[in-house]
Amino acid sequence: MADESWRLPNSVQQLAATGQEPSGRYLLREDEPLGRNLAGAEMPEPIPVIDLGLLSASNDADEAAKLRSALQTWGFFQVSNHGMESLMDSVMTTSREFFRLPIEEKRKYSNLIDGKHFQIEGYGNDQVKTQDQRLDWSDRLHLKVEPEDERNLAHWPIHPESFRDVLHEYTLKSKRIKDDILRAMAKLLDLEEDCLVNQFSDRALTYARFNYYPPCPRPDLVLGIKPHSDVFALTVLLMDKDVAGLQVLRDGTWYSVPAMSNYTLMINVGITMEIMTNGVFRGPVHRVVTNAEKERMSVAVFYGMDPEKEIGPIADMLNEEQPARYRKMKNKDFLVAHYEYFTRGERVVDALRI
Repeated sequence: MADESWRLPNSVQQLAATGQEPSGRYLLREDEPLGRNLAGAEMPEPIPVIDLGLLSASNDADEAAKLRSALQTWGFFQVSNHGMESLMDSVMTTSREFFRLPIEEKRKYSNLIDGKHFQIEGYGNDQVKTQDQRLDWSDRLHLKVEPEDERNLAHWPIHPESFRDVLHEYTLKSKRIKDDILRAMAKLLDLEEDCLVNQFSDRALTYARFNYYPPCPRPDLVLGIKPHSDVFALTVLLMDKDVAGLQVLRDGTWYSVPAMSNYTLMINVGITMEIMTNGVFRGPVHRVVTNAEKERMSVAVFYGMDPEKEIGPIADMLNEEQPARYRKMKNKDFLVAHYEYFTRGERVVDALRI
């Protein structure tokens, strides 16, 4: 029987603890399609900060204008005045405590069935599809949080003890933020206020992903996460306040996003929303670089659709002058296709263009 141990990468956290150089499976290649320079340029202007209280409560024209500009230029922005300030610290604290547990404890929540069959949920690494796939310098815990009756609590850590309660509360409050942003986006598109919100049924998928990036001896050649666009409609990202790492691609240049020292959340558009808005709002390509001395954490909440829902441009956005730019596809098939493209560092949405 062929040796397929290459499908089961080691914990990156364990590899980092040895102090050894990353193996060739983690190193950038000479033919990287988006370049091998990981330095990143300074952002030409500050990341827009949207006051969510003003945006959602008073329809503030200035906040709406900032949101439109952010969506059209970057595809992401920060939100303040969101009511999650105290909870953000709790989420980061419990996340760090989980990744500091012994490896034997973390493996109780493994994303490998019987130690070898990959599943999305659980602790570990992303799926390895081919022997020449470049690996990311990160470990993650990936959990389905909605629909609530589909939560697989066998993958929800019981240590630290507060983890489950903190994640449940964070999920509820993040959903309110998501809905407020979707209503504001609908207004920018001249749609009914709840048009985008109503695209998300009670069976819509929501995942939380806890990312841990250990220090890396070769930050010049190793990525924390490969270039990609988020597959779901909207992402609410809680970033490390002390260590930067996120980079976004615009007009062929990689820009470094500074660490968020205040209590803002990063919001970015995913490719499901790109399709729904017929390309008006695009899902930005981004990546995460590594740090030679410091660990880094982030927590992303991804908002997607019902797996049985057909994804395509919203009918109210189409006319003879603006025909559909993307073909329709059932969401569950779209997600399968995405993960195939993701392992190759490609965007599935580009294959759906008409």
